[in-house]
Amino acid sequence: MKFVDRKNELETLNRLYNKNGSSMVIIYGRRRVGKTALIQEFIQNKPSVYFLASQEKEDQNQKEFQNLIASFSQQSILNVAEGLRWDDLFRMLIETKTDGKKILVIDEFQYLCQSNKAFPSIMQRIWDNIMEPDRNIMLMLCGSYIRMMESETLSYTSPLYGRRDAQIKLGPIPFLYYQDFMPEKNEAELIEYYSITGGIPYYIKAFQGSDDIFSAIETNILSQHSILFAEPYFLLQNEVREIGSFFSIIKTIAAGERRVSGIASRSGVAQSSIQKYMETLIQLELVGRRVPVTETNPEKSKKSLYYIKDHFLAFWFRYVFPSRASLERGKTGEAMQRIRQTFIENHVSFVYEDICTEKLWQLSEEGKLGFLLNRVGHWWNKHEEIDLVGLGEDNHSIIFGECKYTKRPIGPSVLRDLERKASLVPWNAKDRKESFVLFSPSGYTQSLKTIAQARDDVLLI
Repeated sequence: MKFVDRKNELETLNRLYNKNGSSMVIIYGRRRVGKTALIQEFIQNKPSVYFLASQEKEDQNQKEFQNLIASFSQQSILNVAEGLRWDDLFRMLIETKTDGKKILVIDEFQYLCQSNKAFPSIMQRIWDNIMEPDRNIMLMLCGSYIRMMESETLSYTSPLYGRRDAQIKLGPIPFLYYQDFMPEKNEAELIEYYSITGGIPYYIKAFQGSDDIFSAIETNILSQHSILFAEPYFLLQNEVREIGSFFSIIKTIAAGERRVSGIASRSGVAQSSIQKYMETLIQLELVGRRVPVTETNPEKSKKSLYYIKDHFLAFWFRYVFPSRASLERGKTGEAMQRIRQTFIENHVSFVYEDICTEKLWQLSEEGKLGFLLNRVGHWWNKHEEIDLVGLGEDNHSIIFGECKYTKRPIGPSVLRDLERKASLVPWNAKDRKESFVLFSPSGYTQSLKTIAQARDDVLLI
């Protein structure tokens, strides 16, 4: 699979590589998100050592690192040398002459921390006394256990705290780049593929070359031997202990419960403990928290609603988890029937709102809205909900958006209803400039196009 996007990340890495002096970068993110691909893209044609730590004991990892240093320094005697410490191996790396700055990548750094809880302190000593003073090396510490990487490299209590020059929490690839992965698909097809793979390169690769979305789902997810059949278990097992409780919470949100009190009640998790679980899922970027975009103090707002942020996880808990008993017997028919009947309405339409959010930010950055957005999100009260609201706080501009993933072109009634709901939003009600944007992959009726052409406050996407 060809390398796509990651422009900002590569720009950051190259800037640090080209600066005078040494640098330390922390790269972390969930499994399958493409950390190794980013690293390999960056280090090609540069003098580098790539060390992939394993879950073996520390001495086995050290021996593997020693062999890599022997090869890099072209000192074969190192392969059989005994009694060396980590400090000795790092010093040999530093002493190796190269054309250009050296790069050392330690991938799956958390395994070294697991095998020896003092390893962050060892790494701190090596950085302070051997690597940083050399001024000709770039150290990249990478890992897939989000919580452990944050605690062992980024938190105030970590021995490595304050030594990094940058940290990259690698996220999914935006929908904007999906055409690069699947050039043969039209936009509607790309939206459906994105609604399952969610910008995770490993998932995208599994779905590439498939004839249609439903055959791809059956092959790659529903089959009990497929690579994604049990993916959520692997995703959570290294991050949390009580997988059962987390599964119950995610299942409850997938079923439509969005308020924390309802999530606690329906999942069977004690009200006193639910917030701790929610905070963990948010930290792992599997679940998200929303408040109305117009809230002045969102962190303290009591209007919170929760949703499954990871698109694959949302699909899996809606369709795979409830059918796992029959799927484990190799029976996919019932699950496939449910997916074919409700896939668009119950899954794709919700993901489409995220795609539209991404597009609205892009329009703002390209200057096509007439103002710059400061915030974009949802808005709701007890009776009404608006898919997208964007705020331009500098000049009191506000844009209201509706996202309609339907098979037929949409007409003026959608715009009229959006205007009605917009009048209910109190934000700067007496002093604001309003505009409206509609999103529809199936287009618009001629009557709605005529209205939009006559108005400068209506945008059809």
